[in-house]
Amino acid sequence: MNLRRYNIYFHTHTISGIIICALLFVIFFAGSYSFFKKEISAWQSNTSYRAHQHKPITYAKLLDSLHQKHNLTGRDISLYFQEHSFNGYVNMSASKDSTLVPKTAVVKPEKGRGRGRGRGGDGAYFNYNFMKGDSKTYAQSYDMGEFLYRLHFLAQLNQVPIRIGAPFGYLLAGVVSFLFLFALLTGLLLHWDKIVSNFFVFRPWSKVKTVWTDAHTALGVIGFPYQLIYAITGIILIFNTAIIAPFSYLFYDGKSEKLYQELDYSDTREYPYTYQALNKTIDIDAYISHTRKLWKDPFIKSILLKNYGDTSMHVVIEGNANRKYSFAGTGRIIYNIANDQVVYHKSPLEKATYMDKVKSLIYRLHFGDFGGYWLKLVYFVLGIMGCVVIISGILVWLVARDKDNVPAYKRKFNFWLANIFLAACLSMFPITAMTLIAVKVNAATDQDFIYRFYFYGWLLLSAYYIVRKDLKRTNRETILLGSVFSLLIPVANGICTGNWVWQTYAAGATDILFIDVFSFAIGIIGLISFLKIKSKERIPA
Repeated sequence: MNLRRYNIYFHTHTISGIIICALLFVIFFAGSYSFFKKEISAWQSNTSYRAHQHKPITYAKLLDSLHQKHNLTGRDISLYFQEHSFNGYVNMSASKDSTLVPKTAVVKPEKGRGRGRGRGGDGAYFNYNFMKGDSKTYAQSYDMGEFLYRLHFLAQLNQVPIRIGAPFGYLLAGVVSFLFLFALLTGLLLHWDKIVSNFFVFRPWSKVKTVWTDAHTALGVIGFPYQLIYAITGIILIFNTAIIAPFSYLFYDGKSEKLYQELDYSDTREYPYTYQALNKTIDIDAYISHTRKLWKDPFIKSILLKNYGDTSMHVVIEGNANRKYSFAGTGRIIYNIANDQVVYHKSPLEKATYMDKVKSLIYRLHFGDFGGYWLKLVYFVLGIMGCVVIISGILVWLVARDKDNVPAYKRKFNFWLANIFLAACLSMFPITAMTLIAVKVNAATDQDFIYRFYFYGWLLLSAYYIVRKDLKRTNRETILLGSVFSLLIPVANGICTGNWVWQTYAAGATDILFIDVFSFAIGIIGLISFLKIKSKERIPA
């Protein structure tokens, strides 16, 4: 490789990497934990899906409860489900029947940090637990699984009042993903000539820069395919609206809903409201049961009831095929309730379309939900390896510039930059473990509590280690703190709920058991790493 190309790759890799390193660490660390989002939610709420997954759920109970509080006639009611979880979301529109509900001005959704949809009149949007039969607002039902999942694409930063085509947090996560792709490709090109020889070189007893360089190169090459997949799928998932927007203007006259209908993302069919009451019992459970048998036990991801109680009422059921029968199959069936006829049917067991395959490939590769716990563990390890690559990259960058020929003010700036980055990044491990214990101890946990405990705690830890100005101590102590608190996670669960590991194992609550065992294993590995670091520091140079 000639010197000019080498310099281009080197500087592009270095600059793009140092700009995004802290945010990229947050994305990787939070994303690694969010592979177990459902398990963390089950652990926190003490409600195991695995132990009760065969328990029949009566959806009519929810509709009866809603009908008592609100007159459902004329409304569109959407039920959204989460795989391997009893939690779902309910979205209820205002009634279309003007004889029952007077026309009202559109109610603006309350400003807040949570998700939600704008609704007119007396519509509603809330979380519903189908096993417990209780409803909560999004903020009330917020848990650590949701928090870490949304942190991994910086959704909390959407509160920043800057919007350039997308909420600030999403925009920033997308930009970081683009720069990460540049850093990956330039890093590969930078080491291309010696990629084989360098891959087998690791010199742990050499000087500091050599150790971090070897770790950065070896782990970077091992994790390159995984990180490339994550960069590409992350860009597509976060920027899909921006990518699709030009096509909606070119081919659909700016009507994006038609494009999404063609891409099979949503069903936008409208049925004229007739103002004629439906004189029959609406047995929603019967339609769901029929669909499950027809599709051979699929995952039902959403149910949409349009024009409830009117003769024009239709039920739209969407779902994904059971993985035993199809990797990419998605289905939709529409029932006309007045005559019990199926007016549209696309089975997930049929040969998957090109669009189904592309969407499924992107989602499955990004979320790693197609191979059970073992695959998620592999994804987790690769994600943490990505964190190590980022930290080693910061240290290589710092050591390479800590030379006598570099002006003192530049060396001071470089040290403080690395000090701030490392303090903020490494503090995530202990504060995540501490927050998991806090949400278990505090039964009244909600979104505000998690935000305040996590972000204020993270800020205090980061500030403390920034002031300490000791990179070795920061690394050593954050590993120790994170490990100790990780070991205390199953203890906190046992004391607060009585669910000790042997009890969850006997009850078949493997999702709750997994978080306890997983946290304990992380704590043990962390303590071993801490002791190794301590013993190495005692060895005289």
